[in-house]
Amino acid sequence: MLSDVTLDLPVRPALPALLGALDAAGAAVLVAPPGTGKTTLAPLAVADRVDGRVVIAQPRRVAARAAARRMADLLGERVGDRVGYAVRGERRISPATRIEVVTTGLLVRRLHHDPELPGTGAVLLDECHERQLDADLALAFSVEARATLRPDLWLLAMSATPDTDRFAALLGGSAPAPVVRAESALHPVQRIWTPPPRPVAPPGAGPVDRALLDHVAATVRRALREQDGDVLVFLPGAGEIAAVAGRLADLRDTVALLPLHGRQRGAEQDAALRPRTDDRRRVVLSTALAETSLTVPGVRTVVDAGLSRVPRIDLARGLGALVTVPVSRAAATQRAGRAGREAPGYVYRCWSEATHERLPARPEPEIATADLTGFALELAAWGSPDGVGLALPDPPPAAAMTVARDTLETLGAIDGTGRITGRGRAIASAGAHPRLARALLDAADRVGADRAAEVVALLAEESAAGPGDDLVAGWRRLRAGVDAGATARWRAEVRRLRAALPASASDGNAAGPGPARTAAAPRTSTPAGTSTPAGTSSLPRTSTPAGTGATSRSGAPAARDQLTDDLAAGLVVGLAYPERLARVRRPGGTSYLMTGGTAAELAAGSQLAGADWLAVAVADRRPGAPSARIRRATPLDEATAREAAGPLLSTLREVGWSDGDVVAREVTRLGAIELVARRLDRPDRAEVAAALLTGLRQEGLGLLPWTPAARGLRERMAFCRLHLDAAWPDVDDEALLAALPTWLGPELAAARRRADLNRVDVTSALRRLLPWAQAAHLDELAPERIEVPSGSRVRVDYADPAAPVLAVKLQETFGWATAPRIAGGRVPVLLHLLSPAGRPVAVTADLASFWRTGYPQVRAELRGRYPRHPWPEDPDTATPTRRAAPRRR
Repeated sequence: MLSDVTLDLPVRPALPALLGALDAAGAAVLVAPPGTGKTTLAPLAVADRVDGRVVIAQPRRVAARAAARRMADLLGERVGDRVGYAVRGERRISPATRIEVVTTGLLVRRLHHDPELPGTGAVLLDECHERQLDADLALAFSVEARATLRPDLWLLAMSATPDTDRFAALLGGSAPAPVVRAESALHPVQRIWTPPPRPVAPPGAGPVDRALLDHVAATVRRALREQDGDVLVFLPGAGEIAAVAGRLADLRDTVALLPLHGRQRGAEQDAALRPRTDDRRRVVLSTALAETSLTVPGVRTVVDAGLSRVPRIDLARGLGALVTVPVSRAAATQRAGRAGREAPGYVYRCWSEATHERLPARPEPEIATADLTGFALELAAWGSPDGVGLALPDPPPAAAMTVARDTLETLGAIDGTGRITGRGRAIASAGAHPRLARALLDAADRVGADRAAEVVALLAEESAAGPGDDLVAGWRRLRAGVDAGATARWRAEVRRLRAALPASASDGNAAGPGPARTAAAPRTSTPAGTSTPAGTSSLPRTSTPAGTGATSRSGAPAARDQLTDDLAAGLVVGLAYPERLARVRRPGGTSYLMTGGTAAELAAGSQLAGADWLAVAVADRRPGAPSARIRRATPLDEATAREAAGPLLSTLREVGWSDGDVVAREVTRLGAIELVARRLDRPDRAEVAAALLTGLRQEGLGLLPWTPAARGLRERMAFCRLHLDAAWPDVDDEALLAALPTWLGPELAAARRRADLNRVDVTSALRRLLPWAQAAHLDELAPERIEVPSGSRVRVDYADPAAPVLAVKLQETFGWATAPRIAGGRVPVLLHLLSPAGRPVAVTADLASFWRTGYPQVRAELRGRYPRHPWPEDPDTATPTRRAAPRRR
């Protein structure tokens, strides 16, 4: 077949070496930069040397169609003769087809169906460096199929980047596969750095800064002025493409503005890949779709916004999102190469050269960031649940795989050991995300196979519904054919999904032979019961579920023909994403709580505002944001929510601490959403005690009545532990809270509510911490009061256990030569000597020194102020007294 092509592309001189390597080893890696012709000529050369069909796998549908068309054009044939293609919903081949271009996802399904790939002589994996999940699986499964079943199968990995050692090792097995390199003869591309004139917001989960889009549009205008030929503009998504096209709308008379992205029909994509048909220059506004495998004819200039959009998954909340990130240096090089495929070109990069050096070297592989539920099911269906032993370029992250396996086990797709079940094979055969396939299978009998397939097709292609967040409104637009292209793609996917259903499900329709077109459900519902304060939702669950179910309020599901489109769509969405069923927090509001526990908000002005319940199909959450944003949803009622998320429905007895007191109730919940609650009149005593313990540990010992006697006892115990030994009980807050059952157990067992704690005798309770021997010596070692020379018994203040204080009037200590000592004579008491008015005049632990040096000064200052009180010159021999002399008459 290669002999039928006269076109001399840069890869052609490397083809003999490539064929020799495949002859010798059966597997090889071809490294060829963009534009060298590897996608076009390598399959033709291989087809000349093998029996059977050559299958070449592309990561994107548009690239698969374009590659087939290019090879057919070179052969002077129609697509479907010797060169054909097969993508989801479309296949153009014939018995004469020798080369078939497929998507990597389709190749994976074929390998599942029959890993021997009968009739296939060679498999070529193009753009394997892009590291999409399907591409990684296609590589791993092909390598194992060749090693165990088809040693005669040629296997070739083709990459545009030089980092190929990993692929050579994976393909070669015991020894690396040979690597053949094609030297590039690309035309030179001159780089022009055009950063925005002022700083722009960094990319993330939100919209791209409008200032950057303004700058991209201005750069396109500059490129049209300064250079010849067509312009290819790289933007992160369809929204940004539309925004920049709008900014360039005034050029339409002289310039053709052509979008190119994955949401378009095949014919619309193909239009951007054909040569111009008139004198107008073209500006092709593309996503990363045009980075590799595609040649956009006539392009001499590339304008690169420097952004990519990649999938991210919030494992904790199960929310996926497309996040905008800076382009990698490798991808920027690929994009620039588009300008030099046919002649010398230019690339305008909307960032600085210094910023370029800080960009990541290459993009992250999808396996590191994406939802792995479908990936894990593919591995289980292959018989390798963990992927161990497979030729995967990178192992899947453990956390993401754990979440994926948990999801699959919940769906019944795998068993406890990770092996695929019969239901799992049915889910895998649907060719959709496992969640959507589950919803298709389970909803078909409930809402009809047609409506189930229609809603799942809508969920599988988020953009098909068009603008707005109302899923059912988008469904009706598709039915009405408002966008003929979107409707055609949607109907093709509906037919495919319909065919994937078992015969028993496929026989049932919701409303006769055609799709049901019932009216929308009212967007209000009757509350199922009263709710309790928000703080109670975190109570510990102290008993097992009383029952689960999935029935309407009348006790049975509504009949199939009674389900409106809103409810049918809500049921399908709820079956796919039960953790995203959401109830409004306040009637008429826009804030919702999802069954998974995540808060969610509708956008301002949403037509869904006011719905009591929503089934959320698409939501994302920015890092650090308090709630998720609802992107697409449909209203439903509580009965349908209960039916869709039956396993999340539970009735539990809850006794716990909430809002400052014991709460005992029986609660019916749908996940995190509280449906009905009633008070328990006779809760279990042990559960109440546990709730009181929780309250004390959350709010502290201040819930107890700490009388002076209780505080004093605690301080004396702390004094003994500090100055004697650690055998004395620890009575700081942490220790007392930890030992609550020991010293407060009887009181907790008798209490029913917080108020009962106010009646606890804390002094008696604390004494439970003291063994008999310690209790017997406590008053001796840490006396509550000390008798002073006047005969008064004065209380000792142990607030500072390191220095207990005895505050006493100075006249009562006459005759005391030294300060008293406690703790078996180990610790002197710190004397606070008071004036007759009770004010401190001296602080000392060395009373003898005070009498010699301090007292004379105090006597001189105070004897005139307090003449009725004795101020002897010799306090050692004076009579102590607590009384003043009587007044003279």
